[in-house]
Amino acid sequence: MSDRIEELRRRHAAAEAGGGEERRARQHKEGKLSARERIDLLLDEGTFEETDKLVRHHSRDFGMDEQVIDGDGFVTGWGSIHGRPAFVFAQDFTVFGGSLSESNAKKIVKIIDLALKTGAPVIGLNDSGGARIQEGVLSLGGYAEIFLRNTLSSGVVPQISAIMGPCAGGAVYSPAITDFTFMVDRTSYMFITGPEVIKTVTHEDVTKEELGGAMTHNSVSGVAHFLAADDAECLRMIRELMTYLPQNNLDGPPRRTVNGADSPDREDPELDDLVPAESNVPYDMKDVIRRVVDRDSFFEVQEHWAKNIVIGFARLDGRSVGIVANQPAFLAGCLDIDSSVKGARFVRFCDAFQIPIMTFEDVPGFLPGTAQEFGGIIRHGAKLLYAYAEATVPKITIVTRKAYGGAYCVMGSKHLRTDVNLAWPTAEIAVMGPEGAVNIVYKREIAAGATAEEQDAVRQAKIEEFRERFANPFVSAEHGFIDDVIEPRETRPRVIRALRLLETKTDTMPRKKHGNIPL
Repeated sequence: MSDRIEELRRRHAAAEAGGGEERRARQHKEGKLSARERIDLLLDEGTFEETDKLVRHHSRDFGMDEQVIDGDGFVTGWGSIHGRPAFVFAQDFTVFGGSLSESNAKKIVKIIDLALKTGAPVIGLNDSGGARIQEGVLSLGGYAEIFLRNTLSSGVVPQISAIMGPCAGGAVYSPAITDFTFMVDRTSYMFITGPEVIKTVTHEDVTKEELGGAMTHNSVSGVAHFLAADDAECLRMIRELMTYLPQNNLDGPPRRTVNGADSPDREDPELDDLVPAESNVPYDMKDVIRRVVDRDSFFEVQEHWAKNIVIGFARLDGRSVGIVANQPAFLAGCLDIDSSVKGARFVRFCDAFQIPIMTFEDVPGFLPGTAQEFGGIIRHGAKLLYAYAEATVPKITIVTRKAYGGAYCVMGSKHLRTDVNLAWPTAEIAVMGPEGAVNIVYKREIAAGATAEEQDAVRQAKIEEFRERFANPFVSAEHGFIDDVIEPRETRPRVIRALRLLETKTDTMPRKKHGNIPL
């Protein structure tokens, strides 16, 4: 018995040692934590329960002697985050560069299967050189098994990926399927093919950082959702994100006790003057969001990509909500290809996990130009339209200023089964802006002016007439497309009361296997 216990202790120690002290020191020198250090920072202290620690992998390395690896370089298990269960796997770069083998793929598959059965989130801490070449198709099969579990779990339990080192080739598709991807600045990379291959095939000279660094994927490609300065900040941000997410698709959004100073009835008079009187003057929609939601609760998602739309989580009366908002401070808040995709995926996530959607609308239309048309703005814009129409969670829309044309329809309009639609007095809801409309509708009257001054006077008069007759929010309210025109200061209490009403909302979709969203 004592020999068995000694063997067990030895194998425990070997698994915990990973690739050894020298390789761990190299990891630290590069500004990276070890796999077990990352798990310790991610989970509540003392809650980690490791699985498959004693799995043994037998590897023959291109004619070299057989090597036996305890744990095979991946650490898997479960623990808690803010007292709620969560499953985690971490790739250990000190063991064969964190490469994926058949045995450690099975460890990940087992963890995701357990998460699916128990209804708890899965968090993957990625730091890997890719598939283990020595295993050939076995390692590729391991990736495919993981991809299948990611897909089956999608919309059932939240899936979070943290890229904390290299992630290349087929390995990138697991994070791509998961709900949110975090990257660490200067130490994490994602790409299908590396700089060397690209230079050989296309003769493009590009660095790893330019090709697949954290800022590239946060600001250019939109592959990543969050940018962290280092490993510790990345893990702290994941813990913060988890405070907004339910455990699974049958669980309600988490709630927090509201600070006494942050009353549900709180009004903010400064909102009344936040939107400029001139409709072409920009303002920061984030100022509106922060004044309406619970104080210091706005947690932005994809801050650096497609800045003309703002998405993120916040709390209202302590309850998690998803925020989608046009951003007049960037591209005048126009919708384009990237912002449509960004908004659509976030709306669908919120809908999958029972998180109410709150929309702030100030959109002059879709961005014009051949680049957008040739790039498929029709198809991509339809994704956002589809996502809003499909969503059955509570939906509330506030029109703060412009709501023109097809973009009005897309951004949570009443016609897409939105429950409560409110408008500020500054709202302009119309087929197009007054300035452009009068040049079409009143073209002859304007041209009849004898001089340029007379034509301009007619044009200005017609603009004011059009704004009053067609663009003001009371016209839409008369048709029932806007439920009420409110003072901006009233927005927070009105929205909170609506959310309370909608807590028992039920809505359905026609019976079908699934829709065919225009991907």
